Amino acid sequence: MLVTSSSDNPRPRAITWQIATVQKITVETYRTKTFTLSLPHWQPFLPGQHYDVRLTAPDGYQAQRSYSVGSAPETQGTIDLTIEVIPDGEVSPYFHEVVQPGDQIEARGPIGGPFTWSRDLGGPLLLLAGGSGIVPLMSMLRHRRNAAAELPALLLYSSRSQEDIIYQKDLETSGADLTVIHTLTRSQPPGWPGYSRRVDRQMLEEVIAQISGTPNSYVCGPTPFVEAVADGLVDLGLPPEKIRTERFGPSGS
Repeated sequence: MLVTSSSDNPRPRAITWQIATVQKITVETYRTKTFTLSLPHWQPFLPGQHYDVRLTAPDGYQAQRSYSVGSAPETQGTIDLTIEVIPDGEVSPYFHEVVQPGDQIEARGPIGGPFTWSRDLGGPLLLLAGGSGIVPLMSMLRHRRNAAAELPALLLYSSRSQEDIIYQKDLETSGADLTVIHTLTRSQPPGWPGYSRRVDRQMLEEVIAQISGTPNSYVCGPTPFVEAVADGLVDLGLPPEKIRTERFGPSGS
């Protein structure tokens, strides 16, 4: 996921660039790949944080973007950056078309503060993702599976089609006390059992009814999705201070 909301993610002054090595590349969908980076100076991070990556051309021109970490903090020494290709972008096409295992990439992080969750914050956990907004939420789910599997969690994930669902296999095996609900907004396979529309108030109401207690809520995705979902949660009575958001949009990634 490309992070573009820098105002919500203050950068610690001590963070410096380092040379990461691409350890593995995993195809997630026809538009997304996960790049496992080995870091010589790996630092503990919180689920929800991101890393900057920087590319430098032979003539000295540089392009820099920020991508959410999808892996769990328990996986030490490496991070997973899941990157969706933007055809006219400067950075994501390079990752998808050029980068191979063994290549080296400039990176710095972890970065970000408000949009984070760890087991100390408790649950229940309500996660709402649109498209590649699933990436930081997947880090939270993986951390939960490793360190707090007893905490109830529910994920509502909006995708355009079944082929656009990122981490599909991992979500099917994410552990007990996790409910995953999908909605496909553009096309659905025959016999599709999930929702078949954009997230709306009725859908949110039905989802919230499956949660006991007041959840810690995290909403991530395109700006229109985040605004509509966050407003809907507040309208349905969830405390605004329990709702955290991260948004992204077209930025020439």
